[in-house]
Amino acid sequence: MRIIPLIIGAISILAVGLLGLVIYLVVSQGGPDQASYEPIFDPNETGTSVDSAARIELEVLRQQMDAVQARLAELEARIASIDARVGAGYPGTAPQGEPPSDLIPRDGPNQIIDAYAQVVLIANRRKVNKLLEVPSPSFLEATFGRPREALSDQCQSMTNKKMSAMLVLEEVGPIRVNMLQPAVDSLKRVFENVRKTDPDLYARINTAGSLCVRQIRGTRGRTSSHSYGLAVDLNIDGHLDTLGDGKTQLGLTILADFFITEGWFWGAGFSREDSMHFEISRQMIEQWVAEGKV
Repeated sequence: MRIIPLIIGAISILAVGLLGLVIYLVVSQGGPDQASYEPIFDPNETGTSVDSAARIELEVLRQQMDAVQARLAELEARIASIDARVGAGYPGTAPQGEPPSDLIPRDGPNQIIDAYAQVVLIANRRKVNKLLEVPSPSFLEATFGRPREALSDQCQSMTNKKMSAMLVLEEVGPIRVNMLQPAVDSLKRVFENVRKTDPDLYARINTAGSLCVRQIRGTRGRTSSHSYGLAVDLNIDGHLDTLGDGKTQLGLTILADFFITEGWFWGAGFSREDSMHFEISRQMIEQWVAEGKV
């Protein structure tokens, strides 16, 4: 039983040490979360000025801290379970677990080319979007009307004339999209900030699609932001993310900071995680309506 407090103490020290290092790096160099504290809809936002290696190191440290905290919570839960059994008169000893392995294997120096595509846990994913709200199907329909009258499970053309007039098929940064003009303009700002800040990451951005007018699979007539040209699916190097596993590519966690700052909602915050998905938030759409852009 004495070994458990020692383990917890060691993990706590490690967590404090990692936190101190992250704070030092953020203060001295700027970090991946720095953009998150800027105004969400500031069009002059240029992203954080951190080189690729430093940005990746900070993301790795954040992931390791999350793993340490999860391990500490697990050990505390085990101790509580043991105390309960002992108090009830049951014999037993503390379960013995394997020490946590590194979240991201590290073989020698940081390899930027490989790091962006590595799969990591999404830290605190249900709160990553802060106060941003996802636009519901009913909100989208009330704001824009239906993108087409008859919907199926397959992608079809948009028949809403007002919305069709705002659609733009264009090369935006490293990808080609078919989206509403204000969304394309916003996406250009996001990618330009990424290009200036992290050109290595910028060069590896790929897409799995944008406009797709269809009903949400498993529903009757409910449309997603993809049906309105207000969403895009992204990935690193063409490798698609696994839906709903709570993990994502490291490069997408970095991209998310830029998108959230611009007012996009990241799909990692859905109840069923979809970290490839980025869509214009409800607040941004309301702002466009007020400005007469849509």
